Amino acid sequence: MDIRPTSLPPAASQRPPFPGRRLPFPGDEVGAAAVGAAPDAAPETVVYTDGSCLGNPGPGGWAWAVPDGPYASGCAASSTNQRMEVTAVLEALRTVPGPLLVVSDSSYVVNCFRDRWWQGWLRRGWRNAQGRPVANRDLWEPLLELALHGGRQVRFEWVKGHAGDPMNERVDQLATEAALRQRPAQGRRWPAGAPGS
Repeated sequence: MDIRPTSLPPAASQRPPFPGRRLPFPGDEVGAAAVGAAPDAAPETVVYTDGSCLGNPGPGGWAWAVPDGPYASGCAASSTNQRMEVTAVLEALRTVPGPLLVVSDSSYVVNCFRDRWWQGWLRRGWRNAQGRPVANRDLWEPLLELALHGGRQVRFEWVKGHAGDPMNERVDQLATEAALRQRPAQGRRWPAGAPGS
């Protein structure tokens, strides 16, 4: 499996969202926290994600990790915590194949899918409920494309951050180290001891 972090796409404000594809809207058969294709025969992979930002805005880091499996992190010289949280999920979906359960401590990410914020954004032309442009649209567009139309089921689950969940703590550590060191890390299996070593 190629687990190299990918670069982020340029801002997509000049093109319509998801050309040629119809997005599900209320009444369509989409679970509250499960989106995308119907479950297929492949087993579901659990992937934990997290983002970190020193100063918010400031140096940022993102990370994802599969329990007893691959992991990756990346960084940005100047970012926000929300951008790093979304980027972590985007990079996980770009890299980890098959049906996924994304576990995140970001209510920003999980609520977008659980509460279907994205449906309102699209109905209003990428404006939020207050009529302002949706923040981080350049990240949300490719994330929605992968989560909703990637040909697989993607589910989201919220976990309380800094509450003792071992995998949540690991991705937090990876994301924080990426933000501090401004250096990405990756591997096929989490090493004993420090991540990224």
